[in-house]
Amino acid sequence: MTSTPYTVADVMTTKVIAVTPSTGFKDIAAAMERWKVTALPVIEGEGRVVGVVSEADLLPKEEFHEHRPGLIEQMRRLGDTAKAGSTVAEQLMTTPAVTIRPDATLPRAARLMADRHVKRLPVVDADGTLTGIVSRADLLKVFLRTDEDLTAEIRESVVERLFPLSHGSVEVSVDQGVATLTGPVRDPNLISMAERLTHAVEGVVDVRCRLRADSGASL
Repeated sequence: MTSTPYTVADVMTTKVIAVTPSTGFKDIAAAMERWKVTALPVIEGEGRVVGVVSEADLLPKEEFHEHRPGLIEQMRRLGDTAKAGSTVAEQLMTTPAVTIRPDATLPRAARLMADRHVKRLPVVDADGTLTGIVSRADLLKVFLRTDEDLTAEIRESVVERLFPLSHGSVEVSVDQGVATLTGPVRDPNLISMAERLTHAVEGVVDVRCRLRADSGASL
């Protein structure tokens, strides 16, 4: 149970397969196949991320394998035609790499993936050194939290904090990630906040707020 937002460090994979700028085309393709990944960070020195090479970076070699692009196509797709003739990661990679810090929140990571149209992000420290990798699947790990864990967090971090006098009359239940709050509370002005905070608990799929004002309480 936690009352603080999950971060990338909580869900990232720390065992990362990476290549160097001099890694050859076939070795890159073999690594992707062996480790079942669609992209690999490119590192140099003591692990500083300098780029990312993905399946999309390798595909132009196959696309232009049987025909040479005409002049107009070359001008229109300079990047792809250049990669079609490349043989090492340094020439193939996309740079600068889209990276994220380990202390970033999961919503921030999700937004960055969506905005940049990538499926995974290298995780780097303040010096740009690779510390892990976070994928779309990793971001969904929070939804594997048990209903019991979610119930306990909602009760402690939402209900007991917002309603210190009437929390005993509030029932919290979670079924398949859907949280339901039921019962009377002394301060009805906080009901909407309780709903928002419950939505914000990592792993909650939806919220059904059935809290109501305690008609017997004097406010």
